[in-house]
Amino acid sequence: MSSSLQLRQLLQRPEILVVPGVYDCLGAKIAEQLGFEVLATSGFGIAASTLGVPDYGLLTATEMLYSVGRIAQSVHVPLIVDLDTGYGNVLNVIRTLQEAVKIGVSGILLEDQEWPKKCGHFDGKRVVSMQEHISKIRAAVEARAESQLVIIGRTDARAVLGLEAAIERGKAYFEAGADLIFIEAPQSQAELVQIAEALPNIPLVANMIEGGKTPELTATELQAMGYKVVFFPVSSLLAVTQTIIDCFRHIKEQGTTQNLKTGVDFKAFEKIIDVAKYQRLEQYYQQDSELS
Repeated sequence: MSSSLQLRQLLQRPEILVVPGVYDCLGAKIAEQLGFEVLATSGFGIAASTLGVPDYGLLTATEMLYSVGRIAQSVHVPLIVDLDTGYGNVLNVIRTLQEAVKIGVSGILLEDQEWPKKCGHFDGKRVVSMQEHISKIRAAVEARAESQLVIIGRTDARAVLGLEAAIERGKAYFEAGADLIFIEAPQSQAELVQIAEALPNIPLVANMIEGGKTPELTATELQAMGYKVVFFPVSSLLAVTQTIIDCFRHIKEQGTTQNLKTGVDFKAFEKIIDVAKYQRLEQYYQQDSELS
């Protein structure tokens, strides 16, 4: 079964799908080992971890596809990837989607911001016309061909044009062929409810960002409202950042890692990255060489 078809089957379940955000292969492997059935890449996290810059449209399509391709190959569960605006016009969207299919991702997010885009929870966003993004969604549907790739149509219009306009765009993007709709950065629980009530027969995505513009709700609360998927896109990034700060501060101040409480030990880390597997492979082929 393809990973895209696997994702579609998971979306047919009655319960909400809880999806952690990852930005590298290590995080993806840990999430898979902990039992998450679907993962999603965070453009915010990849920009920060690979370039050390904010999510301001500074990553190129090539850089993004390279990063998410490695993540997709490191795990056996479906991976949804943030492909920003598709990196240009409809022709760029087609090329980007075709490349996404080749590297084995299961789903993509395609948003209606102007390029260069910004993180959905930053101020100063701008959006393209609704018709332009409808054309991009249609192009993406054609470009995925027989792959079953899941397309999530995202609108950032709430911050620019208001909630009603964002809801109108969400409906239009679904009619254009998007499989799920993601209205980014509603600013209250009442707005989350209003979105779900206005789009009752459309699979919806909620996005929980710690300290962002949207109130932090549980998966159970969002499911009761009618949401199908909840992303936690930067939770691990923020947690790891604090751990790094604590670790480096301790080393700087103490000149040692003794009594440092954060972090797994070396042996535990070996298990996460499955060192034993590669040791077995090495021994197997060394024996084969010696026998010949």
